[in-house]
Amino acid sequence: MELSNNSNIKVTRIGGDKLSDLFVSVKNSLQQVEKKKIVFPEATDERVLRAASRLAQDGYVNPILIGNITEINALAQKENIHISTCTLIDPKSYADMDEMIQAFVERRNGKVSNEEAKPILEDENYFGTMLVHLNIADGLVSGAAHSTSDTVRPALQLIKTKEGIQKTSGVFVMVRGEEKYIFADCAINIAPTSEDLAEIAVESAKTATLFDVIPRIAMLSFSTKGSAKSEETEKVIEAMQLAKEKDAGLVIDGELQFDAAFVPEVAAKKAPQSEVKGNATVFVFPSLEAGNIGYKLTERLGGFEAVGPILQGLNKPVNDLSRGCSEEDVYKLALITAAQSL
Repeated sequence: MELSNNSNIKVTRIGGDKLSDLFVSVKNSLQQVEKKKIVFPEATDERVLRAASRLAQDGYVNPILIGNITEINALAQKENIHISTCTLIDPKSYADMDEMIQAFVERRNGKVSNEEAKPILEDENYFGTMLVHLNIADGLVSGAAHSTSDTVRPALQLIKTKEGIQKTSGVFVMVRGEEKYIFADCAINIAPTSEDLAEIAVESAKTATLFDVIPRIAMLSFSTKGSAKSEETEKVIEAMQLAKEKDAGLVIDGELQFDAAFVPEVAAKKAPQSEVKGNATVFVFPSLEAGNIGYKLTERLGGFEAVGPILQGLNKPVNDLSRGCSEEDVYKLALITAAQSL
């Protein structure tokens, strides 16, 4: 994992009326299954508590609130927030802590002792992540009061990436009116290899389906079909081929410049044999630099809303909020997290 330390990466802009339709399919999916249990390690944050209350009342999620129970209840009473249907757990008085410590030590392969494990597990993020690892919960949402590393590090150590996946990655759903696109990786891996890019492409296709986006993947470059030749373009070409090996059913092409990926008339001239045919919906950038610049340009100049970053590639879903997030951001990222666990 090459987690960027650029604070500008952590942008979660999920609010806005134009995004209301984005979550219709997510909510419909969640209504058809048993309610997912989502952990909130920052339950003494008013934004988180209000969002958890809404989620419980709307019936999409069973929130698990982590923290000092007296403080959580005091905040709820003070702000008139109803949390009677939420589960509250204080790590410092957790009845099954001995069993959790043993499971933690085993998961960390002896890198920590039983004595070292207890104070670690009293940290809300580590405790919440262990609940997910132990199948007591289905996913976790954090970051309102913690850094990205505070949220992601426990997930990488305990939940880990899926079999065959070497690194997690971060995607944005870009929304403008009826338009929806997936941009990856815009949050995690600074200089992805060909193998990394292939993994990102496959996982981004799965993420696209969560939002009713038919995945047509463009592996982006400054070159289209050999118009330039360099190590950078060869990396993208190899990534496309590796992605095809991983999933032969993918509609994917590369290397493609953005115009050849997005404009059918340009594709007809530059890449007439392309499977994507200028109708890409999933855009895989060759570097974090390109991805971060690309999504911000699209957001600021193109009038798109950027939903994310949504973490992908983990065995179970953990997602990271911005510390400047709103109640609505927490609510909607929790819905996404629940949907990822389906």
